[in-house]
Amino acid sequence: MSTVFTFLADQPVLFLFLLIGIGMAFGHVKIKGIGLGAAAVLFFAIIMAALAQAYGIELRVTPQLGTLGLALFAFAIGINSGSSFFHNIRTAVGPIIAMVVLYIVVAGVGMGVGKGFGMSPALITGTFAGALTNTPALAAAGDASGDPGTATVGYSIAYLFGVVGMLVASIAALSYGKNDKDTPSPLANRTIRVERSDHPLIGDIFEKLGHKVTFSRLRRGETGPIRRPTMADTLDPGDLLTVVGPRELVARAAAELGHSSSHSLIEDRSYLDFRRITVSDPKVAGHTIDDLDLGTRFSATISRVRRGDVDMVGEPGLVLQQGDRVRVVAPTSKIIPITKFFGDSAMGLTTINPVALGLGMALGILIGEWHILTPGGDYFSIGSAAGTLLVGLVFGRIGRVGPIITAIPYTACQVLSEFGMLLFLAQAGANAGGQIAEAFTSGTWLKILVLGAIMTSIMAVGLYCVMRWLFKMGGTQLSGLMAGAQTQPAVLAFANSRTSNDPRVALGYALVYPVAMIGKILIAQVIGGM
Repeated sequence: MSTVFTFLADQPVLFLFLLIGIGMAFGHVKIKGIGLGAAAVLFFAIIMAALAQAYGIELRVTPQLGTLGLALFAFAIGINSGSSFFHNIRTAVGPIIAMVVLYIVVAGVGMGVGKGFGMSPALITGTFAGALTNTPALAAAGDASGDPGTATVGYSIAYLFGVVGMLVASIAALSYGKNDKDTPSPLANRTIRVERSDHPLIGDIFEKLGHKVTFSRLRRGETGPIRRPTMADTLDPGDLLTVVGPRELVARAAAELGHSSSHSLIEDRSYLDFRRITVSDPKVAGHTIDDLDLGTRFSATISRVRRGDVDMVGEPGLVLQQGDRVRVVAPTSKIIPITKFFGDSAMGLTTINPVALGLGMALGILIGEWHILTPGGDYFSIGSAAGTLLVGLVFGRIGRVGPIITAIPYTACQVLSEFGMLLFLAQAGANAGGQIAEAFTSGTWLKILVLGAIMTSIMAVGLYCVMRWLFKMGGTQLSGLMAGAQTQPAVLAFANSRTSNDPRVALGYALVYPVAMIGKILIAQVIGGM
């Protein structure tokens, strides 16, 4: 084995990809339906580095690769979550405050128990950083305590349970997530026969249903032509109207206007046709559906947008991304011109948009590494991951700045985030494995392990109880929030693998990650300087 480890130590790139390949092979193994997914790369890297350390050989993945991977991962998560993040942030103030309070409780309990064990502030603070799996907090702990070596020992031993403990909490959240009430309703379309005699405006019905449906077809009477309805149209008794939206809202529309009709306007394609078209033209991407003014240009309506595996209603304010598949309803003669307008090329699914990627990553890293002055006169930075996540959220929300598209196609983002996460997990595991091997030579390892387990358990149980019962958060989103609060990609990877990349997981992660990163750094500086 010594020869193998020596060879791998001389071939760090080979070692990196072996960790990714073999680790994911184990990650795909499931026992009773449960597998580690990408988190297996982390654990495999820890084992390999610890075994090599036993032979006196240091196996490492370059730290810069880990930074690159984590920054890529965070930026892609931000891009995909941007639009929903800013829509939901107003409802997340309570959970964010509760999370910060839990950090303070964990730190207070840690200081009390740690001093009772006779541990130094540096060791306690390092254990805090490891229990909450935050490397920037470890750096802050080392600087504030003046003893980075001791802080690293605490971090290394507490780190493993920090990952495993939150993984267990994530499993608990996902187990009740099967009954989530915030599960997106499947989209439906229905032809409704109008029975109201007060001639309501379609725009008023649209307002009443919260702008969450679209109206794709209208026929006056039984035999009239089918045309595209507008918000200014009034509805008369006997009119047939096709409504597209979440199932319960479509049912409400039917109850509001009349009843579901046995006639389907969708089946009659002699006047209006429909087609799924890929958004691949950069000139279209980054604009809202309303901006495109398809009604004036083509007498057309976008009824649905498919992004990845998720169908969304074609709301006027929805920003289109390259790679989106739009369902367009338009006059038959306009289908070909509309197809050319959107591009309809598979290239829209795979382009990584190098301009947005390069500028966004550069700006995010600059923000992340910017030195911020604290009240105590020290400096800290939020880290590249937090910086790129913040920039990604903004880029994903705005979609376009002049001629520059700031978004990246959903599919390309998924690839970037997974690859970045695997790079980070391999580097973090290899680094922690070597440190753990050294740390176990210390006589205080058992105290560190116990203290770290206490800290992680308080955080995991606290998040589970507060978010589930106080804020009534669904288990699927909670599993992502736990990963964000722990600033731990391995937990996010596990939750994504268990939910087939449900967007609520990424949303929960993005809602708290920036505050979690900054909060842990500040708390580590405070308790490290005690």
